[in-house]
Formats: sequence, structure tokens, C-alpha cells
Amino acid sequence: MKHIPFFRWFVTLGLVLIGCSVGIYLATPDYPEREQVDLTVLNEAPDGTCTVRWTDPFERVEHTGPYQCDRYRPATFKAPDYEPGTDLGWDVGYVFAEGSQRGELYSLADDEDIEASIALSDQLLGIGLLPTIIGLVGGNIRSLGRLIGARPAIVRKGARLRVRAVQTAQDHARAEDAVRTAWAPLHEELVEKRLDGIPVARLRGAARTRLPVRRLERNGIHSVRDVLDTGAWEVAHVGGLGRQEAERVCAAARRLADEVSRDATVRLDTDRPDDRTVALLNALRVLVEAGPQARNAADTADVLAGRLQRALADAAPAAGWRKMLAAGRAERRCAPPAVAELRKLLAEAEREDVVARFAQASVDLLRGADGDVAGLSARVDFDTRPADYYGVLARVVDTAEGTGPTPPGSRRRVTLPRKPPRHWAR
Repeated sequence: MKHIPFFRWFVTLGLVLIGCSVGIYLATPDYPEREQVDLTVLNEAPDGTCTVRWTDPFERVEHTGPYQCDRYRPATFKAPDYEPGTDLGWDVGYVFAEGSQRGELYSLADDEDIEASIALSDQLLGIGLLPTIIGLVGGNIRSLGRLIGARPAIVRKGARLRVRAVQTAQDHARAEDAVRTAWAPLHEELVEKRLDGIPVARLRGAARTRLPVRRLERNGIHSVRDVLDTGAWEVAHVGGLGRQEAERVCAAARRLADEVSRDATVRLDTDRPDDRTVALLNALRVLVEAGPQARNAADTADVLAGRLQRALADAAPAAGWRKMLAAGRAERRCAPPAVAELRKLLAEAEREDVVARFAQASVDLLRGADGDVAGLSARVDFDTRPADYYGVLARVVDTAEGTGPTPPGSRRRVTLPRKPPRHWAR
């Protein structure tokens, strides 16, 4: 289940309201500059509507105009109590102190729009603060709960250990691949020689069909290798066989080639070695010198890398605070057990000192043949302990996948007949 930012929406709503409050406040005009003046009330209605006279404090000129007096001011400021025997009263007012209206009477009713705008801004600010506080407090509490399982240091140590394990396994695999690469052409040549010595007549019983051996031999098909090189089409053409019979012959040849391939053993001749034998001896010497401890380290590294990979995949959210916050509920649920597994693997690795073993194995496997092109050191070493070399060769070849020889004749060009035999037509 993906994380739903519930409290984040609260914070967003609160910030939007606060932003609206700030916008309204900035759009509200400021109070104009004013100057206080005394007003002489010439006449006044019960609702406070009156006509007043005042002196412009800037131009020293008297003005008369309508005004909304304070109807709730003391009676002593109203006529006739203010000046007995007259209809005059008194009030206080303001005039504009700047601009084109300078000296004119300022009505306090104009402040109502400004005050209403400021009041609306204050209301929005108060309303916006509530969801913002709820979102921040609730979100932090929720985030704290989500961050409890974060263990970045453990994940980083596990990742570094996996890199070392993978490197060691790869170093050993490269050393074995070098042996197989050097062994393959020697093994293929040996198999081809043996197949050359097996006459085609040996395929009669295996193919369960009658073979016109003499006709095949007259057309250049003398051995099992020739059958494999030629192919079912040519065998059928020169031997007058049907398609299924020719395919059975070729299948029998392939089975016999597989048996020969499994039984063929490459012998290492150090008296007169050719370049391929020298290359094989040099490749074998790396593994022989590294010894069984390098192989054991590589096997341990391979197993450990797999376990670490699975644990690191589940513990990925615990690699950092941001990843833990962005992870879903199911991912966070899997993280603590994975971190515990990582801690266990790290403790086992430290107890068994596998890092040092991996480092030593990599150093031994990367030494190579020390630039000995002629293979003198490898030849001398082989003469002192041939069983070790043959043991390593047997193990590497037997554990390889698909180490059988290249099918004989795969590099040859077979000339096919211009048209298929008549008995193949349908």
C-alpha cells in the first residue's frame, strides 16, 4: 500500500489560507495621513447627520460641509448645552494631510472598508493556522513512527560486504573461465581425432537402419566425423536414404560424439608443449597456486552475495530517512526483519573474518601467470605435482555448463545438392 500524505494536505490547506490572508492584507490600502481638527456643529439630526464648519489647518480657510457626528458623545457637546442661546455644538474630526484632498474633511466611515479587509485577513490567518499546526504536529508524529526502522549504517555495511563477495566470486569465475577457454580447443581437437578413427559402419546398430557403407565411403564419408560434418541432407543424397533414416544416422553420430567427448581426457605434455598447452598450464597454475582456500572463499562469497542481495532488497527503505518516508506500508513492514537479517550476516562475516579471506583470495586469483609467456614456471610446477593440475582441470571442466566440444565440422562448408532427392518429395 502506497503512503498517503494525509497530514500533508492539512499543511497545504493551512498554507493556502495563510497565503490568502497575506494577499488580502497586502491588497488593503493604508490609512491616509490625517490631521485632527475641531468641528463646529451648525445643525445636527438625531441620527448624527450634521453640518459642520472647520478651519483648514494648512490654508487657514474655513469650510462648511456634511459630516457624520458621533451621536453618542456627551450631551454637553451638543446644542444648546454646548453654547446656551445658540444652535451650535462641538465635535472632533480629521482632514486629509496630503494629496489632492488635502484640508478636506475625512469621514471615519471610510475606515470601515479598510477595517473589514483587515478583519477578514485576521480571520483567514487564524483559520489557516489551525490546520497548519495539526498537519505539522500530526505529520511529525507520523514521520517519527515511520523513521523508527531506518538503519542506514547497517544497509551501507551490507552493501559494501556484498560488493566484496561478488568481486571475489567473479575473480574465481574468471580464473575458471580462463581454464575452460584454454582447454576447449585441445579437447575439441582430441575428440575430432577420435571421431576420425571411428568408421561409419559403427553407426549401423546405433541408427537401427541399413547403411550403404560402401556408397558412403565412395563419396568421401568414411568416419563418424564425416557424417557430422556432412549433415543429414548430404548423407541421404549420397546414400540413397530417406529423410528419417538419414536423421537417425546423424542422431546416432551425435550421441557417439557426446560419449567420446565425455571420455576424452586432455593430456598435458610438458616436454614439447605447444602454445595452447602453455596457455592451459598457465591458467591452471593460477587455481593451483590459489589452492582450495580460494575455491572455498569463492563458494562462501557466492552464497553470501545471494543472501545479502535478498536482504538488501527487502531492507532498501531502511537505507535512508527519505526512502523510509516514501516507502509504502508493506515495504516498511518488511524492512525490520531484513535489517535484522543483515545484522546477523554482518556478525557472522565478522566472526569468520570473511572479508580478509575474500581479499586474500582475490589477490591470489589476480596474480596470473606473472607474464610467463613460455610457461616455464607452470611446466616446472606441473612436473612436481601433476595430480593437483589434473584435479583442478577435472573439477573445472566437470562443473562447467555446456563444456562439450564444438560439433565437428561446424566450421566447414558443406556443399548441398542443387535439389533434394526424389524420395524426399511429398
